[in-house]
Amino acid sequence: MTQDVEMQDTDATALSNPLSPTSPHTLQHLKEIVSLIETGSYTKEVRRIARAVRLTFALRRKLTAPVLSSFLDFVLLGSEAHSRLTAYVPKESEQDMEVETATSSVQTPGKHLLPELEIYCHLLVLLFLIDQHKYDEAKACSSASIARLKSLNRRTLDVLASRLYFYFSLSYELTGDLAEIRGELLTLHRIATLHHDELGQETLLNLLLRNYLHYNLYDQAEKLRSKAPRFNAHSNQQFCRYLFYLGKIQTIQLEYTDAKENLLQAARKAPAAARGFRIQCNKWAVIVRLLLGEIPERTIFTLKGMENALRPYFELTNAVRIGDLELFRKVAEKFSDTFNTDRTHNLIVRLRHNVIRTGLRNISISYSRISLADVARKLGLDSASANPVADAESIVAKAIRDAAVDATLDHADGCMLSKETGDIYSTNEPQAAFNSRIAFCLNMHNEAVRTLRFPPNSHKEKESAEKRRERQQQEQELAKHIAEEEEDDF
Repeated sequence: MTQDVEMQDTDATALSNPLSPTSPHTLQHLKEIVSLIETGSYTKEVRRIARAVRLTFALRRKLTAPVLSSFLDFVLLGSEAHSRLTAYVPKESEQDMEVETATSSVQTPGKHLLPELEIYCHLLVLLFLIDQHKYDEAKACSSASIARLKSLNRRTLDVLASRLYFYFSLSYELTGDLAEIRGELLTLHRIATLHHDELGQETLLNLLLRNYLHYNLYDQAEKLRSKAPRFNAHSNQQFCRYLFYLGKIQTIQLEYTDAKENLLQAARKAPAAARGFRIQCNKWAVIVRLLLGEIPERTIFTLKGMENALRPYFELTNAVRIGDLELFRKVAEKFSDTFNTDRTHNLIVRLRHNVIRTGLRNISISYSRISLADVARKLGLDSASANPVADAESIVAKAIRDAAVDATLDHADGCMLSKETGDIYSTNEPQAAFNSRIAFCLNMHNEAVRTLRFPPNSHKEKESAEKRRERQQQEQELAKHIAEEEEDDF
């Protein structure tokens, strides 16, 4: 808590005083990141470059035009990339000359410029433009960055390239031109596959799925997903996005069971800070569970920071649980704008049949004999159709055929006769419920075991130690044998 307060006070001071030491400190941190990238490039250690990217996002809010301009002068001075990138950075007044003066004595020439540093500068400028809401300039900068990146093939660039792909797509999405880069993303995915860049493949596959789903092209998204190369996940964030997109595709294609598993897994694996992503996962998971005939637990709607966002879905769940068609219709009309924004309106239309079936099940439990006219009135079919009795008869017949209710239909008297409910524990339902819970726990245990991290080459080290002991034992026996031979000679 103390560190957070100190950081806030520093930012407030920086805003009140343009010549505060915050800018030089930020510039110094960026220079340390440069040395980290250089070390990772020379030693071929990708983890150092990944750490540099994480440190960069920690400094993202402190980036200003003077700091960025000074940093570009420090890294790219004398190179072609310098003139290209500085054109996107706005020129500031003379109030920030102190920052530039402080760095003029340590500027280095741009010869022998590492490709990792050049791509890192592209990423930094792109982040700055997006944060400043200069989306058109961000589009131009990202396009130039991708054109430069396509000419390089270095494994130490994979981490930087994956972030660049993401912001390249984001800049076009913010301007509403996402369809323009679909062909470019497919080309980049093919290049990443040929270069065995699995992190790039993972990121680009998610970007392509997002591109297709943005325009409701679910069939094309499924074809791409099913034919894309398969590999182990390298990024937890990208894996969560993939599960979310896969769950949405399966929901549209009526594969509710698999969709529920993927959506819940995405929400569970997502970082705690990604609250917006977890909200979207929970919204779709609630709809899928309702379509499966399940009622989500109340605790899902009371998660910290999600109560207001999930309020429409809570009221929708309540209407489905009760089986009140009129209440369901009112909730759908009341929150129609929210459902359209979340793109779940078409799924909610599918829920109407579940509401009717739930209401019919409640009626069959409450009444041993009831007329079809009363069934239509209780289900709220009077205002929805011209012949509610005929509609109620067809609904009851279909529910009996699907084994949703245990009853018989008397066409002559126009009534529904419910059968007595037996002991549920004499059926296989408890066994099926326990089986599904045990399978869920086993799957979670297997995933936890697979994600355990062990020291690299630990089994090899153990084997080498055993071999070392065998070798020492053989050497001792050989030395003893030689000593005995020497004694015999004497």
